Amino acid sequence: MSITILGVNHKTAPVALREKIAFTNEIIDKALYSLFQHPLIEGCVILSTCNRTEIYISYEQETDHLKLKRSVERWLGQFHNVDMTRYQEAIYWHQGQRAVEHLMSVASGMDSMVLGEPQILGQVKQAYGFAQNNHCLSPNLKKLFQTIFHVAKIVRTETNIGANTVSVAYAACLVARSLFVDSNQLNVMLVGAGETIELISRYLKPHNFNHVIVANRTREKALKLASTMDAEIISLPDIANRLKDVDIVISSTASPLPIIGKGMVERTLQARNYRQMLFIDIAVPRDVEEEIKQLENVHLYTVDDLQKMVESNLEQRAIAAKEAQYIIQEQAEQFIDWLKTRHAINYVKQYRNNAENIKRELEIKALNAIKQGANIDDVLAKFSRKLTNKLIHAPTQTLLHAATHECGNCFKVLSKGLGLKDQ
Repeated sequence: MSITILGVNHKTAPVALREKIAFTNEIIDKALYSLFQHPLIEGCVILSTCNRTEIYISYEQETDHLKLKRSVERWLGQFHNVDMTRYQEAIYWHQGQRAVEHLMSVASGMDSMVLGEPQILGQVKQAYGFAQNNHCLSPNLKKLFQTIFHVAKIVRTETNIGANTVSVAYAACLVARSLFVDSNQLNVMLVGAGETIELISRYLKPHNFNHVIVANRTREKALKLASTMDAEIISLPDIANRLKDVDIVISSTASPLPIIGKGMVERTLQARNYRQMLFIDIAVPRDVEEEIKQLENVHLYTVDDLQKMVESNLEQRAIAAKEAQYIIQEQAEQFIDWLKTRHAINYVKQYRNNAENIKRELEIKALNAIKQGANIDDVLAKFSRKLTNKLIHAPTQTLLHAATHECGNCFKVLSKGLGLKDQ
């Protein structure tokens, strides 16, 4: 059996193509059933995310790979009603060890848009689950994915590929967590209700802050965000009066002028008895006046400060990625060796069965001869001679073929395998 992958991802295809050939959860069962009917395919798994669509296939070793490639491309195009011949440059095909290494890299977050992101492993596991539920897994494909999950765990535990944040939103949350230990005693104000603030709110939610306030220009836009965090909604003009009630302010609006000024923060500190405050300003132009950094017990981080953290962490992840690549290459080689051994075992079984059939055929003839009164010694001698000749016939012919065709390495391997000494 061999493994092959057909795919497109964010590196090879624009979103316009990726969305055309994406498989939603609603159609994945139908797609797997359809693909699994293909006569050349032993097993299949389909992974489809916003950044990639990949089809993993196991097939017989002797299968014409080019024929399989064209056939699966045709199936993909027909299923989505897309002319795949127009997108040949976007499609990649990986086979054998390269395919195994690619899948290991994908599951480990090595091939993601954000290096080391952990969500992809869950998506690979979900894709495997869909294939399993639809009975589309060959034994070897099942073994491959079990190996993949094990390798992804090794990469996570033995390298720092996912240890450091590489998003500004998450960096903001880490800063807040580093300055304040007991989050359930803290109050947070989110200024704005756009994508960045929404993403930050997801990271903040598990920390169970005491109270969250969402300040936004329009109440309607803040409602959805506030409902997910059980937050209070206020208007932007109310910030000045409510600032004293919060410990952390995270702001990201489209305001052309600062919303929070030095004077406002000075009055707030006095009302709070100068307890420390953290301001994280992700807006461009800035929402918070830079001068507040001059005030005692005030910490201000801008988008540039957070970006420096991200860039530093990206460098660390790049170093970890090299370590991860060694692990992946080693593990892929081990799996391919296992696959080759499994393939060879089938030949060994076939060879043993052939020998057993020859023996059984000659045994029957010998027993029949004895029943008909033939001399037992003569029958056994004839049985031994014929058994020997039949068992050594194929190896002898192969040795002669290797010798006459000057295949020195083949001859040596065969000789050694047959227990022969060099002459």
